[in-house]
Amino acid sequence: MLYTDLTMTAQQAKIINNFSVKVATTNGTGSQSANNIFFKSLVRMGIHTSSKNLFPSNIQGLPTWFVIRACPKEYNTMRQTAEVWVLVNRGSLEKDLKEIKKGTVVLYDSPGLEVPQTVEGAIYYPLPFSKLSRENFDKPRLRTLLTNVVYVGCLAALFHIDKKIIYEVIHDTFSEKPKVIDVNLKAIELGYDYVQKNIQKKDPYSYKPDTKTLGKMVIEGNQASALGCVMGGASVVAWYPITPASSLSENIEKFSDTFRKDPKTGKRNIAIIQAEDEIAAIGMAIGAGWAGARAMTGTSGPGISLMNEFIGLAYYAEVPVVICDVQRVGPSTGLPTRTQQGDIRLCAFASHGDTRHICLYPGTIEEAYEITALSFDIAERLQTPVFVLTDLELGMNLWTATPLKYWEKPYDRGKVLSKEDLDKMKSFSRYLDSDGDGICYRTFPGTPNPHAAYFTRGTGHNEHSAYTEDNEDYHRIMMRLKKKIDLSPKYLPKPIIEENKKAKIGIISIGTSHHAVVEARDELSSKHGIQTRYLRIRAFPFHEEVLTFIHQCEWVMVVEQNRDEQLTGILRNDFTEVVSKIHACAYSDGLPLRPSIVTDKILEVNSRAN
Repeated sequence: MLYTDLTMTAQQAKIINNFSVKVATTNGTGSQSANNIFFKSLVRMGIHTSSKNLFPSNIQGLPTWFVIRACPKEYNTMRQTAEVWVLVNRGSLEKDLKEIKKGTVVLYDSPGLEVPQTVEGAIYYPLPFSKLSRENFDKPRLRTLLTNVVYVGCLAALFHIDKKIIYEVIHDTFSEKPKVIDVNLKAIELGYDYVQKNIQKKDPYSYKPDTKTLGKMVIEGNQASALGCVMGGASVVAWYPITPASSLSENIEKFSDTFRKDPKTGKRNIAIIQAEDEIAAIGMAIGAGWAGARAMTGTSGPGISLMNEFIGLAYYAEVPVVICDVQRVGPSTGLPTRTQQGDIRLCAFASHGDTRHICLYPGTIEEAYEITALSFDIAERLQTPVFVLTDLELGMNLWTATPLKYWEKPYDRGKVLSKEDLDKMKSFSRYLDSDGDGICYRTFPGTPNPHAAYFTRGTGHNEHSAYTEDNEDYHRIMMRLKKKIDLSPKYLPKPIIEENKKAKIGIISIGTSHHAVVEARDELSSKHGIQTRYLRIRAFPFHEEVLTFIHQCEWVMVVEQNRDEQLTGILRNDFTEVVSKIHACAYSDGLPLRPSIVTDKILEVNSRAN
């Protein structure tokens, strides 16, 4: 039977560039490389595409799923269900088959998987992924790896992906491993040719070249954040491995080979240290920050928990340091390879006693780069820890993005006294607020002036760095710290507001919740006639625009990915006069937030309000 579109019924209108493919495979079999080839090929065809890699926390053997969504409206969320399934894993088959419904297209490994074709209206394509691999490749490990590439070849033939583009992607992907290029190309051909010769197309789905991604790049969020650290001037990076943050520090090292090498000596001008644990990592970063370096650490929620005492030291002793937190599911070990916005409250008030920290919330690749680069200026200007909170969804998935511009903004080192400044002064007091803005002057160790030295204290101290337990001294220092943080929003990224004069309902979101809100707003408008206004918070403490936005709405829905309404609680605490207007859409199951969750919650609250 020859491959043809002629058997499609008149009722099956063609669906082009608007469907999701979900691949069910096994962790450790090389499926991610194959799926990334699939994803990148669609992007190079100009098709707006998003990907979600749902993988287990063990090294090998458990089920993993990869979702690739093409969408002409350029949405980036994961659909509730996928229109096309690729079944390769026997271990997840029972669960996967429950997702099959009328109209679902199922590609499955046969012989190998016994898939009962029992769902009326579903379309089944038995395809010999593993058989073709076994018959054409001699090494057992190679057969396992290339089974995944075979199904990419089948997908290419069935849904009209340009083979030449796939070949280009393979060459680029394995440019440093030229020996594996030929076997990957062969695996693509095996799958492609089998479909061409043996499969009669019965489904309405296909891909067609578009222009939506022309000029865009493909990059992971942790890569963008890492580039932001390098461009932002990080000179000391101390870290301890933890999922999903490890690749951030690893990518800093890679980018440093390009951007941070002394042209004369060939040596890096950045120190990257893998510490023995998270406590040591933050201690090293704080010490480097005190010494005048632009210092940072990358971690996730469990690491933040361990760092709490040192974070309090940096806050009280006023030492600049950047902490990049790629959030994952907690509490405890939780689900290390699933996404959540579970550290919002933890980072805002980390450590014991009265603390209140600067937190920045990138929601896109571009912001992961730009806001992370900016965080070093903010830390030094305010002489305090700055948290940059992304999450696994942004950090460890591939995204399309506008090419990132080279960072040319001059560094803001803040209130640093030079030798010349000190020569003009009779004395220097490290914790004296000379300008009334809560921010004191500091010096770098080694500045050649006898007035430059000072004690950095995590214990009680007065304006002159002297040890004290005097109640008035302590109260005065703490109120100055509060003033500094309260006045900090003028240095922080402003919220992004989308006005709608027809709307009485407002939506507030943070980070990657943004992507679900974008799609939910369109659905609320087109299907339910509900108009909304929208504000995305990008920094804490909050700008005054956030309170103004809430005042202008009859009520607002705060969308976040956790159980306990963490962002909602902080908003209610800071803006007590509008508490009754603030409602929560707080949901977390480890998966990226789906638009339907936001839509359903807004419809529920709106029905009660009316």
